[in-house]
Amino acid sequence: MPEFVNEPIFSLASDYTLSQFAALPQVNLPEEVLASIQKELDQTRPVEPALNETNRSAERKKTDPERIHEGQVIVITGAASGIGRASAQLMAEKGAKVVLVDFQQEAGKETLKMIQDNGGEGIFIQADVSMSEDVQNYLNQTIKTYGKIDVLFNNAGVLQIFSRIEDIEEDHFEKIIDVNLKGVFLGMKYALKIMSEQGYGNIINTASTTGIRAEHSLAAYTASKHGVIGLTKAGALEYVKRGIRVNAICPGGVATAITAGVPQQIQETGYTPEEFPNMRIGRFADSEELAAVVSFLASGSSSYMTGSVVLADGGLTL
Repeated sequence: MPEFVNEPIFSLASDYTLSQFAALPQVNLPEEVLASIQKELDQTRPVEPALNETNRSAERKKTDPERIHEGQVIVITGAASGIGRASAQLMAEKGAKVVLVDFQQEAGKETLKMIQDNGGEGIFIQADVSMSEDVQNYLNQTIKTYGKIDVLFNNAGVLQIFSRIEDIEEDHFEKIIDVNLKGVFLGMKYALKIMSEQGYGNIINTASTTGIRAEHSLAAYTASKHGVIGLTKAGALEYVKRGIRVNAICPGGVATAITAGVPQQIQETGYTPEEFPNMRIGRFADSEELAAVVSFLASGSSSYMTGSVVLADGGLTL
């Protein structure tokens, strides 16, 4: 092998194909050397085993849309309701072992019962995602129970009380940032260490259309979701060479318990924002529609996506 194997560029490109590596200007690999190496690799390539019925079945499962999460261990925060619950149910139906995480214990256990009654497998762990000890606990419990983490869906979040910046109480601002942003940070921080040791992994973060634009009277929420997108892109960049993907979804209006409480909030505060989301599709999304997007990002079908910010907003941001 030429002397360039001792150069830093060689270790940086260790995940490249031979052709990709040879194309690097720093390598300057002669065509005859490339051809010789390729010939030797072809001669040592193992012969693919003949497919028997067992591995035919395994191959079918990899592409069967009904079982695309077969064997996956998927951790879902905010799993007691809304997008988290719908995603857990859908991915459990498609073969995943789901770890349900939520601060709301009764509702979280209810989600687990729904999954188990439908023949799915999972566990529930109560946690405050803004607390480092709780985050480490739910991840450690996942490893203890299932031995790995294939996907972490950082979905837990809270909505801000409608108010202008000057009227936001400091403790309310801190709560929004703690749950929506710090919770995602802590989930990534400790899951990425586990996934790095595994040599693979997949993280999905719930951002929002407020992560790419401002929503009137939701400055704290907007700031938190902008931060989630920043963490998503930074994580994708830092861990792309470790076999780990990090993506985000940006829902617009979704018919969940959070949005259902908006009219009551307006009535209680006496404050009506000057702007409301304009769903050009004419309605809020169902949680199940967002769950389908999450399922796609959690599956091998999205294998070439990392650092992506996926809008599912009914045309809100057009």
